[in-house]
Amino acid sequence: MDPGFLERHWKELPNVAHLRDTGSFQRLRTTTPPQSPVAWSTFITGLDPLEHGIFDFVHRDPRTMQPYSSMSRTVEPRFKLPLGPYVIPLSYARVETLRKGRAFWQILTDRQTPVVVMHMPTNFPPVKVGEALAGMGTPDMRGTQGTFTYYTDDPEELAREVPGGCIVKVHGENGRFILPVEGPSNSLRKDSRFATVDLAVDVDAENSVARLSIGDPVAIVKQGEWSDWLRAGFPLLGWLAGARGMSRVYAKELHPRLAMYVTPVNIDPLSPDLPISTPSSYGRNVAREIGPFYTQGIAEDTSAFRQGVLTMEEFERQSARVQSDELKLLRYSLEHFREGLLFFYFSSIDQNSHMLWEKHEPQLLDVYRAVDSAIGEVIGRFPDADIIVMSDHGFNSFDRSVNLNTWLWQQGFLALQGPPRGDDEMFADVDWSKTQVYALGLNSLYLNIAGREKNGILRRGAGSDVVVKELSEELAQFRDPADGRQVVEVLSPTQADLGPD
Repeated sequence: MDPGFLERHWKELPNVAHLRDTGSFQRLRTTTPPQSPVAWSTFITGLDPLEHGIFDFVHRDPRTMQPYSSMSRTVEPRFKLPLGPYVIPLSYARVETLRKGRAFWQILTDRQTPVVVMHMPTNFPPVKVGEALAGMGTPDMRGTQGTFTYYTDDPEELAREVPGGCIVKVHGENGRFILPVEGPSNSLRKDSRFATVDLAVDVDAENSVARLSIGDPVAIVKQGEWSDWLRAGFPLLGWLAGARGMSRVYAKELHPRLAMYVTPVNIDPLSPDLPISTPSSYGRNVAREIGPFYTQGIAEDTSAFRQGVLTMEEFERQSARVQSDELKLLRYSLEHFREGLLFFYFSSIDQNSHMLWEKHEPQLLDVYRAVDSAIGEVIGRFPDADIIVMSDHGFNSFDRSVNLNTWLWQQGFLALQGPPRGDDEMFADVDWSKTQVYALGLNSLYLNIAGREKNGILRRGAGSDVVVKELSEELAQFRDPADGRQVVEVLSPTQADLGPD
């Protein structure tokens, strides 16, 4: 939620304006960097990024130089038994948060204050106190932050992976298409290939309508229509073991070509295979009362919009479905809340701002209005409660991007074994024996430290300090060749790059 946007639209947002008039309105300083997982981790713990350990969406393992989600990780079973193409675990796997520090609602619980924490970002798996549903950082069943699938029989389309999704070519016979839907990586197999289930699509020969079936569930969709949640079982070891997930289908086109969008496969709250709630029964109880809901941490599919799979209107409709699920969860929370702390997070303003900022302000204002209306429901139900409405950061325009590894190579901080082959392949060609600095994540720069990085060359202390000074000076002088604007406007010193990780 951006304070400047709010100040331009007080009249259209009466409930937030009421809180301003009866309470207060303040601009808050966010974290450095101003990324959601960083800021929310600071909100949760009261610690700065160096202390809670979250400073980007993506971190890297310095021993392997492989990236991973900064928010959580899966710890594989310690003991396994090989059996043909399978690997049978003899102990349990577990998911653990990577955020350090104590959540403030743990302190409230210690003081006998009831807490309900709904969709708190960077709370996956959720802290085991009170009642909670996990938020941002909760993966889809593939273990990603959201991988959509777009199926088409368009002969001009190419099967390929794209950022945030997959384009899959399909062929039909007599109006029947079989779409392979990928679920979780099969940890019981040595090759860890994705478990799949077939989605059968039978298109009516005369009308723009189709029958969808995936296992037992059956749905009918018209062209331009969304299905409800379709639940499915993904076999892992024949009938002995499996995992359950759910997805929604958008029938983008049925005639003359097939074009179908399938959401990332979400964790099924009625049968969760990953820890999305605390206690573990809480998510199931919620779903039994209000029905299935998006469990993926960032559910608005901005990637499908960026890739042109969804038009702006289609993205807005998908985002509205996410917001509808959020409203059902909010009303459930209000209905069951009696005392203590209730935290509730709306994702729609953030994700829609990424897509609509400055270009489609009326549509973005509609999203703000919807959240303002929800705030009105809270005020109406609990008029005497202390209510805080807060955001993790504001917003600004995004006009140009730069690949920092390319810039580091041009400035001599990063060495390559040959000429650059493109942004996606450059990192594989790094000559670590001559590289001082490298970039990973949204805006993280790492020193190639000896004894920390796999092939580090810089010594801690005077040697690394010199590189930091030179790097800071070069970044301050970095200008956009198109208009001469300063690329890096503010340098914020930190010691995180010299820490143990």
